Amino acid sequence: MRIKKGDKVKILLGKDSGKTGTVERVFSKTGQVLITGLNIYKRHLKPKRQGDQSSGGIVDISRPINVSKIALICPKCDKQTRIGIQFNDKIKSRICCKCKALI
Repeated sequence: MRIKKGDKVKILLGKDSGKTGTVERVFSKTGQVLITGLNIYKRHLKPKRQGDQSSGGIVDISRPINVSKIALICPKCDKQTRIGIQFNDKIKSRICCKCKALI
């Protein structure tokens, strides 16, 4: 997967399309990423113990989004771009396809 933790990304599809955020966690087996503060849904939770009102209620949680619905934002040129691969002395590194800068 070419998206890594800490990358700045833009959401292309869905209810949060056009918004930007940073990748908090990458799920490589399912091809999904978790972005801080985006793709938020409500979850209804019951209290843990009977009579405990503080732990129950409606909670906002962010859910993972598919990698095909996001695009990387280059840190140098600040444009949404694809990721290219460059080999330097058997070391694989990511580059921006628009400005050819290392990511």
